[in-house]
Amino acid sequence: MTLDTGMDFGPWLARQLKQSGMSQADLAQRIGLTRAAVSAWITGRATPREETINKIAEALGTDLGTIHTRTADTLAGLPISWYHRPGHADGGREFGNAAAFAFEADVEVLAREATQNSLDERLDLAQPVRVRYTLHELSGEALARFRDEIRWDDLLPHYEAAAEQDQKVGRMIAAGLSDMYDRDRLVLLRIDDYNASGLTGDDYETGRFAAVVRRQLDSQKSMSAAGGSYGLGKATLWATSRLGLVLMNSTLSEPHEGRTERRLVGRLDLPWRRVGDRTWAGPAWFGRPDPDAEDVHVARSWWADEESVERLHLTRESAEPGTSFLIVGAHDVASLVEETDEGNADVEDDDSVHRMHHRLKDALGRNFWAAMTGGGKQRPLLEASVRTFRNGVEIIPETRVDPRETQPSRTRALQAFLDGTTVDRLTEAGQVAMTTVPLMVPGRTGRGSGGEHRAVVLVTEADDRDHGKPNRVTTMRGNRMTVKIGWVPGLPVGTNLFQAVLLAGRAAGDDAPFADEAEAFLRAAEPPEHDKWGQTEELRMLYSPSAYRRIGALTYEANKAVRDLVALPKKSRKVGSERLRKRLTVGGRKATRPAPAAGPPTLEELDARIDDSGAWCVTAEMKIPAGGDSWRPTPVAKLDVRSGPRPVLAWSELVAVHNCEIVDGAVRFVPGSRTATFRGTTDVSTHPVRAQFSGLVVELRTDKGAQA
Repeated sequence: MTLDTGMDFGPWLARQLKQSGMSQADLAQRIGLTRAAVSAWITGRATPREETINKIAEALGTDLGTIHTRTADTLAGLPISWYHRPGHADGGREFGNAAAFAFEADVEVLAREATQNSLDERLDLAQPVRVRYTLHELSGEALARFRDEIRWDDLLPHYEAAAEQDQKVGRMIAAGLSDMYDRDRLVLLRIDDYNASGLTGDDYETGRFAAVVRRQLDSQKSMSAAGGSYGLGKATLWATSRLGLVLMNSTLSEPHEGRTERRLVGRLDLPWRRVGDRTWAGPAWFGRPDPDAEDVHVARSWWADEESVERLHLTRESAEPGTSFLIVGAHDVASLVEETDEGNADVEDDDSVHRMHHRLKDALGRNFWAAMTGGGKQRPLLEASVRTFRNGVEIIPETRVDPRETQPSRTRALQAFLDGTTVDRLTEAGQVAMTTVPLMVPGRTGRGSGGEHRAVVLVTEADDRDHGKPNRVTTMRGNRMTVKIGWVPGLPVGTNLFQAVLLAGRAAGDDAPFADEAEAFLRAAEPPEHDKWGQTEELRMLYSPSAYRRIGALTYEANKAVRDLVALPKKSRKVGSERLRKRLTVGGRKATRPAPAAGPPTLEELDARIDDSGAWCVTAEMKIPAGGDSWRPTPVAKLDVRSGPRPVLAWSELVAVHNCEIVDGAVRFVPGSRTATFRGTTDVSTHPVRAQFSGLVVELRTDKGAQA
């Protein structure tokens, strides 16, 4: 007979003996053969006969099918269990994973971070990575079966000990237990990706598996255009779980221990706790005890059978590489603050699976519309969908996120760039205008220059279906995830509504000069949230302390290019008609009505950068309510601090830009104006700290002036 399915027989047999604590001599004695015969099987020099396989199955306590397929371990030997990290010998205590507090417990944040990680691990670059979010609400018998499968009775004492602590994580755990027991409800949120690398590598040594399951602040990125670099994004998986529990099932792109399918493990993040007379440090792992570890209770990943995977709600749809993350006890804090009908103010909100479904879909469309857009010879980088179940029954069908529905204008702009159908100027509806702007990439560690990169600016008319405000620039780099959406200052009155896109780094195209250098520079300029480009510690270490100023220059050039592309052509004035119009009057007297008291103007948009001298340079647009042009607001710049009063900064320059003038530091509006814009530069001598280490707040002090 032949043994040619799954893992090679020799390594498989050696693994089973190790896990069951049985030596080669023990097996030889049980089946009535010599130790040399068993050694020959393990080293691959021979294979057992059919009648011998029957004896091996009996000795291992398994069936013939398991030995023939060798795609799962035998059920004999060391059982699947939880290993909790013992308390520190020096008495140290951690009351939660600090990395999880870098993000909100928000499914929109989760979708952004988790999908970015999947994009970074795209395996076949000619094909999109496919990401599917599945919400599954369990109750009743289905919930009871799932708790049994994850050994809930073993976990409960640890949860109860954690919930008794008056700490943030303890209170969250208590809320999760209350939600599950009082409402008989548990929400599972599974994230599946396909055409991704999977959790490859050893359980403990450097690799993708250890980076996700064993370590914090470890980023194993395989692409130079990767979105992540801090290793923080994975913490959103545990932050989204009220129970701090995530289970994983990975199909590997590279074999580990001779296998690729159904590599399972679980990780639990709890605070320090005392259970009985023992203390536990925090994290715990769900797996098979590792016989090679110094502590025999240390749990490692295991190769599961299909039935176990199904009971854990981790079944994957195909053998395509990738990973499934199951967040146990998923919740969404942000959905609790959505506006409700005033007539139902007493109705308690909850993070229902329906709300979570739609928020996930919206977040994917808003952040990854560009990655889901293809054109020319390029396929989309990403396909994403969301579906929702309740006790195994689909209650919201799977919906694929379509960027043409969520962001029609921006999608049109990017697709025209990929198709090569852009124009120099907008002359007709539906066109996309394109130009390029310079990004002077600095050299590493402040030496020399990294070259002049040409970033791409795209402009097209806004669509009523666009999610978000018009007249904005959406910026991104090679992974095509939205980094920032910024307002364009200084637009003339009457400008047609538009959307603009700034493509920098590798997003600007394969033939863009110095694309790789720009990509590396901008990646270093992103904070862990990946929501802007600016000064970061990594940027200071890799480049010069002033390198961030290149980003301000890029923003300035991009806004200038957008204003030029959307500028209306000047119309010749008909002098005769204008003279005639001035001589005409309308008969009759208009009935006057008392005007209601108008509220003060408010800051609508604020754009800021730090100039070469270290001063804050801000451009602010104010919204003026009807009749509010008589107010005389005074702009005040303050330093943003975590606590205490905000220090006031003086202005070295304050100038009017549109529909206003500056008189003695106050803004006077042109009568009848509904918007106005001013520009200001702070006085560096009044800065208590350098601008790059601080934030800025601009306020309007509104003292009512005389009626105009």
